[in-house]
Amino acid sequence: MTEVLRRYGPVLTAIIVALCAFWVVMLVVLPQILMIDFSLRPSLPPSRVGGPDDVYTVQNYVTLWNNAIHRSIFLQTIWASALVTALTFAVCYPVAYFMAQVARPRTLPMLVLLLVIPFWINELLRTFAWYIILAFNGPLNLLLVNLGLIDRPIRFLGSPAGVIVGMVYVYILFMVFPLYNAIESLDRNQIEAARDLGSGWLRIHRRIVIPHAKPGIAVGCIMTFMLAAGSYAVPALLGGPNSRWFTEIIYNWFFEGGNWNQGAAYAFILLVLCVGFILLMMRLFKVGLTDVAK
Repeated sequence: MTEVLRRYGPVLTAIIVALCAFWVVMLVVLPQILMIDFSLRPSLPPSRVGGPDDVYTVQNYVTLWNNAIHRSIFLQTIWASALVTALTFAVCYPVAYFMAQVARPRTLPMLVLLLVIPFWINELLRTFAWYIILAFNGPLNLLLVNLGLIDRPIRFLGSPAGVIVGMVYVYILFMVFPLYNAIESLDRNQIEAARDLGSGWLRIHRRIVIPHAKPGIAVGCIMTFMLAAGSYAVPALLGGPNSRWFTEIIYNWFFEGGNWNQGAAYAFILLVLCVGFILLMMRLFKVGLTDVAK
């Protein structure tokens, strides 16, 4: 704060702080308070709102526990989001390491550009592209059949596999850039010294690179998991009855069932899950908010 005051002066600093506070209060705090209030009230017709039946209750939260189908979809969403996070890390870690420690300075901008260009397109259009790729008669099935890897096309669409593949692609940048920022700050001399002392690549990554990249790994996992758990477009387009996402249930409560109170309770449960995952990642990787903010 002292540096900000010195750079911008007291008047401009006060304006910046006021705008940030207004943003946080109006777009984060108040909506969450309103959502909690909605979730603790029964769904009533307008004529009965404020009447004797309009009391605080936890029935909307109990509904998830009593509804076996919704509970199963909720647990499936948690598991699938964790799997998406793990697969995204497995895909992005080698890419991030190559960009940070192996790629030449002249080729690095081109690599970053190649990663970013596809994401200039809207997420829905990129998801529709995967809809075409994963179709029963799509390019992927044709390639696998022509290579002799499968005898007949596989129905990727409508299955959990199609949703997971789509999500790994859609959220790949949210993992690769935190990893790159963390690994790029590692002194290459440490890697060279470990190689000179006879350490193999696996041990180098396990003992040097990964411990150094813990903040980046935590940030990447947090962002990927939260985006995957809260995604609606990808499971709605690539999924089916056997791969429904919890966000689809929330959407149905709000826009099809007309029960905003129940939808708010489900949304708050999902929010608590994401906050819990953040705390778990911070504890698992032993990083604090300062490390994550970097």
